[in-house]
Amino acid sequence: MYKYIIAEAGNINWMAIFALVTFFFLFIMSAVLVFRRNDAFIEKMSSLPLDLSLIHI
Repeated sequence: MYKYIIAEAGNINWMAIFALVTFFFLFIMSAVLVFRRNDAFIEKMSSLPLDLSLIHI
């Protein structure tokens, strides 16, 4: 049984599997980083374009 699995392993498209694993890794890491953000940080960043006190003319 193992000989059959090893013999058929040559037919696997390793580049496609690598791309899929890389995509899922980056997606999961970005989701973790988004959900771990502090709410105060998000509020500060969302008000930056509208905060006129930060403009130095």
